[in-house]
Amino acid sequence: MAADMMNQDMTPVEKRLAWRILAMNTLAFTVCFAAWMMNGVLITFLVDNGVHAWGPTEMGWLIGIPVLTGALFRLPLGIATDKWGGRIVYGALLLAAAVPMYLVSYCSTYWQFFIAGLGFGFTGTSFAIGIAYTSVWFPKHQQGTALGIFGAGNAGAALTSLGAPHVLNWLTDYGENLEGWRNLPKLYAAMLVVTSLVFFATTTNRLPPGSAQKSMRERLAPLKEMRVWRFGLYYFFVFGGFVALAQWLVPYYVNAYSMSVAMAGALAACNSLPSGVIRALGGWLSDRWGARLVMYWVLGASLTCCALLIVPQMDIHAPGSGIMAKAAGKVVAVTDTEVVVESARGGKKTYPLKKKEGELVTEDERNSGVIILPWAMSWQEAAVEVGQDVKKKQLLARGVTHIFFQANVWVFTVLSLILGAVMGIGKAAVYKHIPDYFPNDVGVVGGIVGVLGGLGGFVCPVVFGYLLRATGLWTSCWMFFLVLIAVCLIWMHLVIQRMMKTEAPELARRIE
Repeated sequence: MAADMMNQDMTPVEKRLAWRILAMNTLAFTVCFAAWMMNGVLITFLVDNGVHAWGPTEMGWLIGIPVLTGALFRLPLGIATDKWGGRIVYGALLLAAAVPMYLVSYCSTYWQFFIAGLGFGFTGTSFAIGIAYTSVWFPKHQQGTALGIFGAGNAGAALTSLGAPHVLNWLTDYGENLEGWRNLPKLYAAMLVVTSLVFFATTTNRLPPGSAQKSMRERLAPLKEMRVWRFGLYYFFVFGGFVALAQWLVPYYVNAYSMSVAMAGALAACNSLPSGVIRALGGWLSDRWGARLVMYWVLGASLTCCALLIVPQMDIHAPGSGIMAKAAGKVVAVTDTEVVVESARGGKKTYPLKKKEGELVTEDERNSGVIILPWAMSWQEAAVEVGQDVKKKQLLARGVTHIFFQANVWVFTVLSLILGAVMGIGKAAVYKHIPDYFPNDVGVVGGIVGVLGGLGGFVCPVVFGYLLRATGLWTSCWMFFLVLIAVCLIWMHLVIQRMMKTEAPELARRIE
């Protein structure tokens, strides 16, 4: 409350300073996030060009280890921001992370890359720092918008996905001088240093009221509340899922749709780019209509998208509607269009069959990539022969149903884009809750929520891999998300119902 009153009394000069600091926070976060995701492009490039012969498991660890570091250390860096201020902590982080980033250019072995990844992975903690530092400059009614604008720095992931491959091609003379890759981490290190110097030169420090006097026990006290961990589960999906898909969609497109790596990267950016940019809108919506209502829409829309994405490409023949004998007798005729059965009394019963006419899908149609809805056709095939005795209700003709579903790549991409945008809105909505419920503990609460979100970015691809191995379906990742979203939605709704019955029992009874 004190922080909110202080912000409401800010002079026009202080307000301009607040927006300048927000701009610098967003810039620094964009640079940090781009650096955080560098290994995803660099390691893939080195393996694809034969510089290193690492297998999928080794690649997975090298790509994931910076994500893990950035997740685990968000809490202590968030606490440090509450204690010493964002200007000091953020500026120091940028400078410190530039050192291991620069050392990547000298790496030649697996463990050297591993250790360097642990070092520059600290750039992933920038989110917890920026959230705490941004929130102290804005009143409560503007914090959703401000935090949403800051979170747009997630777009750094898309900038690396789209730009780093082209920079690597340029640095290596399109594969003629492969050692040129070593200049890429040097460029990222230079960006971190320059950003740090500009950040120190243009920002002013500010602490939450009373923060400097808090003990460590007092700082960690909010972690006892289940609400914090519920927010963390939401963020596990909206942020962790975003980070996971930024890495997972490239092999998804390559394997499920036979795309080139370059095309797969461009289409994967359709998910990550809007998720970052649209986060500012999510903050504004949370300020305008409330974070809780926005989360209802986010989880509901995500559930719908994942339900539609679950259906895999398929070309199946399944049992259809067959024909059973209405009375016992002997089969006297079988054709493509009918089965005739003569009863013991001499009467004949004709059973018409549905004939197969043509093919459901031609080869040209199969390869066209323009079939959106499932196609299906069914027919019946005789299951008996002439002269065979049949009993009542015995199967005379079995039904066959042929279903073809292309899982159209452009429909898939549009749904993926919508899901990415919704995740971006959800990221802002989750963090709008934090200053509302924990105005003086944004650093520690934002830190632990960020930890859980970052762990989602590390854990989800691992889970995806195991599900793919178990089911053989690339769409199994959407199945996992569907269950996760359902748990979030149900938990949130039960909590809201309980709050309603506790705080407004008469209104709750009227609604029910």
